[in-house]
Amino acid sequence: MNKNEFELGGVYIEVIQKEIQNLHLSVYPPDGRVRISAPKEMDIETIRIYTISKFSWIKKQQRKFKAQARETKRDYISRESHYYLGRRYLLRIFKGSTRPIIERKYSYIDLSVPPGISKMKKHTLILDWYRKELKQISEPIFNHWVNKLNLNNVEFSIRIMKTRWGSCNREKRKIWLNLELVKKPKECIEYIIVHELLHFFEKNHSPRFTALMSKYCSNWKDLREKLNRLPISHIDWEY
Repeated sequence: MNKNEFELGGVYIEVIQKEIQNLHLSVYPPDGRVRISAPKEMDIETIRIYTISKFSWIKKQQRKFKAQARETKRDYISRESHYYLGRRYLLRIFKGSTRPIIERKYSYIDLSVPPGISKMKKHTLILDWYRKELKQISEPIFNHWVNKLNLNNVEFSIRIMKTRWGSCNREKRKIWLNLELVKKPKECIEYIIVHELLHFFEKNHSPRFTALMSKYCSNWKDLREKLNRLPISHIDWEY
């Protein structure tokens, strides 16, 4: 794998050349960093010309990321905002419990903890709770679509992902869901699950893949826009 970089109109383009057949262009949050994956034998001038043809799209994606709302850094104190399935909840901290308990009540997420618990521990407790909730929400959706698409020996897991909402490993017969999805509406979670499962039929975002998305999730473009309009977490994003 070879790495390179060039500048175009004030935008730095990272180029990774590896054993693939087609060019793949990605713009990553939160600040719109640009990466192109290209075939190993392709010359850099051809890649530059391709980038010029996509430059208006790159700038459009960068503007979207800059305009997208950001959650502030979380301190895990009472009256702090936290999101769950697209709704905003207020965190309430109750001290004195012999063991940590998290419950969702009306417009609140209640966290009962022993005295003296650290911010990092509260952060871990919230993440563990989010993970459990997302698994419970995603499982029936995943099973429904696996059956509908007649897929066999496929599973899903959840992890923190800094550059994408989901991923598909065709060789391991597995899809990954970003833990951040638990903060988004259920229909957006379903959209990502369908998207990743359809990669078992088409690896790249080709016209065929787009046609499959339109067949099985006719409003996928609206859901994608909705997902990208929602606040994203305060994360030190890297890729």
